[in-house]
Amino acid sequence: MSRVQLALRVADLDASIAFYSKLFGTEPAKLRDGYANFAIVEPPLKLVLIEGKADADTRLDHLGVEVDSTEAVHAATTRLSEAGLATTEEDDTTCCYALQDKVWVHGPGREPWEVYVVKADAGALAKQQGSPCCTDPATADVREPAAGGCC
Repeated sequence: MSRVQLALRVADLDASIAFYSKLFGTEPAKLRDGYANFAIVEPPLKLVLIEGKADADTRLDHLGVEVDSTEAVHAATTRLSEAGLATTEEDDTTCCYALQDKVWVHGPGREPWEVYVVKADAGALAKQQGSPCCTDPATADVREPAAGGCC
């Protein structure tokens, strides 16, 4: 099963959890310090909420496609590379309280997209250094789009 992921950075995590629980009619699948995610069945969506700065507007953190295997991540990496997109691979990385394999690309507006598989739970929100995942926009390592392509 694949589903789209939407990761939002929110100022008030508790209020956001309450709102999205009502909106989608389900409780979070995972709750951790400064973090929540919803595994929404219909529409198929992984909604991730990451606690941001107080009094800041909610903003997009990153987008993704959750897949069910490392092989699917590798297939996506090949397909995206062959399509001329610049890819960044992360294997056995810890991010968003999960051990993951993933590949990153950036859209034409520099929005980060990941194709990833969750391999196991992890005890920290920590991310791999240089990864676009869960990055403060002021310190983000965003690569320039490649000539002739979007990424």
